[in-house]
Amino acid sequence: MAAGGDLDHEAGKSNGRLEDDKEEYSPFRVAEIKFTKLFINGEFVDSISGKTFETIDPRNGEVIARVAEGDKEDVGLAVKAAREAFDHGPWPRMSGYERGRIMFKYAELVDANVEELAALDSMDAGKLYGLGKALDIPSAARCLRYYAGAADKIHGETLKLSMDMQGYTLREPAGVVGHIIPWNFPTALFFTKVAPALAAGCTMVVKPAEQSPLSALFYAYLAKQAGVPDGVLNVVTGFGPTAGAAVASHMDIDKVSFTGSTAVGRKVMQAAASSNLKEVSLELGGKSPIIIFDDADVDVAANLALTGILFNKGEICVAGSRVIVQEGIYDELAMKLTQMAKSWVVGDPFDSNAQQGPQVDKKQFEKILSYIEHGKREGATLLTGGKRIGDKGYYIEPTIFTDVKDDMMIVKDEIFGPVLSLMKFKTIEEAIERANNTKYGLAAGIVTKDINTANTVSRSIRAGVIWINCYFAFDNDIPFGGYKLSGFGKDYGMDALYKYTKLKSVVTPIFNSPWL
Repeated sequence: MAAGGDLDHEAGKSNGRLEDDKEEYSPFRVAEIKFTKLFINGEFVDSISGKTFETIDPRNGEVIARVAEGDKEDVGLAVKAAREAFDHGPWPRMSGYERGRIMFKYAELVDANVEELAALDSMDAGKLYGLGKALDIPSAARCLRYYAGAADKIHGETLKLSMDMQGYTLREPAGVVGHIIPWNFPTALFFTKVAPALAAGCTMVVKPAEQSPLSALFYAYLAKQAGVPDGVLNVVTGFGPTAGAAVASHMDIDKVSFTGSTAVGRKVMQAAASSNLKEVSLELGGKSPIIIFDDADVDVAANLALTGILFNKGEICVAGSRVIVQEGIYDELAMKLTQMAKSWVVGDPFDSNAQQGPQVDKKQFEKILSYIEHGKREGATLLTGGKRIGDKGYYIEPTIFTDVKDDMMIVKDEIFGPVLSLMKFKTIEEAIERANNTKYGLAAGIVTKDINTANTVSRSIRAGVIWINCYFAFDNDIPFGGYKLSGFGKDYGMDALYKYTKLKSVVTPIFNSPWL
């Protein structure tokens, strides 16, 4: 099914209206939608029910394609294929080197299709096309290569026992894994989960978000082309309460990895506990602070703070939605942020001038606007933004509130949109207290020239990653995961690879050995 048509939308500025001059830019033909069926045991198949659902273009609210709607029965078929591939297939029994070779080929195929894949995520999730080509898709290929290189470096340990025994540990693949993927980074989070699980020798069932399923199906196709055996990687598109719930509760899935909201994370954990006590890793919500001290360069700090909330239109779990500024530079920084936000270009994600695309869907769009109204009613001062842009699509102005209090909804809740709360502090102790005054603990930023301040604050904030004089500094070698209601378990690094293994101890007697 083709999405059809040339793009000739104009970029919009964040002044509450689309650009008046309607400057044209080079049209881009939308990618053909090649894959809309479930991918089970190496084949694209219809759902058992025959039902489909619409995936919507957030630029205009129009239907892109109809996608197969999998549910419990389809998940069951996918798990059966994955179990057969794990118990009797070649993938877990290959050497790590052999698995790595196939994964390197997989990465090459991702790179070879970068434009089409970036276009799918732009159409499906409103992500910037240029950024997808330059960052999201190439980073996914790098993630594959990282774990391809790690596949033959999964080691146990030799143990020094206190008796006439020798012991060692083995790291074995965890088994059949269920991956539940969110909609905000369809490509990055697909490979954040799939790549280390493949390297470990697991087989898997992937349930992509119903808002952005298209690229996951393309990646399933590329996996087969790369030589990943049938049954190892299965993709079941569908809705969270049906297909997602079936993954979390299936008795023959050994581990589930979920990224999404804390509320749904609780349900996943409950389902895992009430079924077969499968292992769970959860990367959940955040309300991350960026603390800016008086000695910071105001221009640098303002750029970090604005990017921290507006990157990916605020639809990112580590969005720096609480900016806590020392009183000496507060007014200057507030003015700078307001000026920058007003000139931030919101528009069609295929326009190279756009810095922010539409929110992912109508539901998220309306949720963000509702939070903005809550902020106004609770007495926060709106410095800029706060309105939708245009009358078509799900575009929202970059929004900054000041005069906020810690008990306001816009400060406590994860909004997942381009809405920033600006706060003031006097002392380092006050900054730490306000930063930690949240039920979340995913990330934090610190902007200062004082190494002692940086060290003290970074060790005092209860969060899984701390960025000093930078933000969004992700890397394949940096473990990422949260504290508190932001979940547990790590993505990236060797910690993520070990997450998809089981640790086994082996002990045997030693007879007549000259040493233990």
